[in-house]
Amino acid sequence: MRVVLVPFPLQGHITPMLQLGSMLHSKGFSITIAHTDHNPPNPSNHPNFTFVNLPDQLGRGADIYFQNPLSVIFGINSNCGEPLRNVLSEMIENQERDGILACVIYDPLVYFVDSVVKELQIPSLILRITGSVYLKALRVNIQLHEENPYVIPESMLLEKVSNLEPLRFKDLPSPLHVKVPEVVIQLQRNLIDKGSSLGFVWNSVDDIEGSILSELKQQYNVPFFSIGPFHKLVPPSLSTSLMEEDKSCIEWLDKQSPKSVLYVSFGSLATLESRDLVEVSRGLAQSEQHFLWVIRPGLIKGSKWIEDLPEGFIEEIGQKGLIVKWVPQREVLSHFAIGAFLSQCGWNSVMESLGEGLPMICKPCHADQKVIARYLTHVWKIGILLDDPLDRESIEKSIRKVMIDEEGKDMRENAMNLKQKIDASVNEGGSSYKSLNDLADSLRQMEMFRLSYTFSFFFFLPITS
Repeated sequence: MRVVLVPFPLQGHITPMLQLGSMLHSKGFSITIAHTDHNPPNPSNHPNFTFVNLPDQLGRGADIYFQNPLSVIFGINSNCGEPLRNVLSEMIENQERDGILACVIYDPLVYFVDSVVKELQIPSLILRITGSVYLKALRVNIQLHEENPYVIPESMLLEKVSNLEPLRFKDLPSPLHVKVPEVVIQLQRNLIDKGSSLGFVWNSVDDIEGSILSELKQQYNVPFFSIGPFHKLVPPSLSTSLMEEDKSCIEWLDKQSPKSVLYVSFGSLATLESRDLVEVSRGLAQSEQHFLWVIRPGLIKGSKWIEDLPEGFIEEIGQKGLIVKWVPQREVLSHFAIGAFLSQCGWNSVMESLGEGLPMICKPCHADQKVIARYLTHVWKIGILLDDPLDRESIEKSIRKVMIDEEGKDMRENAMNLKQKIDASVNEGGSSYKSLNDLADSLRQMEMFRLSYTFSFFFFLPITS
């Protein structure tokens, strides 16, 4: 039984797809990763997987996505359909040798996959790599753009959006106070479309997002498999990073007191202005808390690494802080010394942080992060939002609140309560544990009925929430 996984080639998309592959391999499935030229994962880290290349005709420069994200997205969706069709057709021809191709699971950003699997009559599922609240927000966002061809006044940005409380207009995936190009709205339509897919796989937890998942399941009328957090259901040794990890930070953490270190990372894609870096650095120093700070090359626009830090900052912090280019984040967040996380609020980072019961300081940058940050701060109540423009006093106050002040006690307790729910969900008998088994059973049914496949096939599948 073979499952083909098609990720979008960014770190935050590749990680959950490889983790899903690991889970399905543990259930007895053969896994093939069909990947573009851009940002290919290292096959040596996944010896049990088969990797096939999908030429994207975009070049191999590491920064091409940063230069023009839309051109990369549209280029991949324009250029990779035929290569994937050839790969899948060959698999079908060699099923007696390689096993029946049961299903293709793909990232919604590679929406070209739908037309290929529909043509070849291969069952498919979509992996939703962010929270369900973001999909709900996207659907409402598109509806508002279609209903309001004229932009709203900027004075309405702080008003709450009907049916999306506590989200405000300023938290939506694309703004309503300025004209948004139609090409962006069309991309969002592609992202919410289920196409011919038979269901959604979620890196989420029913006990955390259950009400929104149930609402969306009714709207899409397909099975949902909520099997998050993915990182809790794969071996700790699984490496999904596209960048070299500096593991010396673990030795430094080993020397710190429990819950005494703030972990700071803005992820693999966000960029900051030089002034933001200065404000963060000053806020960290003024908080007088120990910190581990990831400053990846390219985080600061126009800089190679840390040359924009204030003069004398490294000497000033001494042994209180450690700055590195990249870390094994899962290992860092689970370390006894980490007490909180200052994050851009990408969904993988949020799931990893919730899984360890850590309060968060939220500095969302783009895409789903504003939506997620609002939920962290106003629904789950485990975080503090840093508004733009960043200033050192607000950063200092937020750090002290989540780390040590009595004022932040409820946030820290709420974070630990969420961790307990997550632990229960992934243990035997828990919702994510059972949903993973449901997914494996459904994939086996797909193999069984592969040759008699129809697009009403989802009636064979168990409906899970």
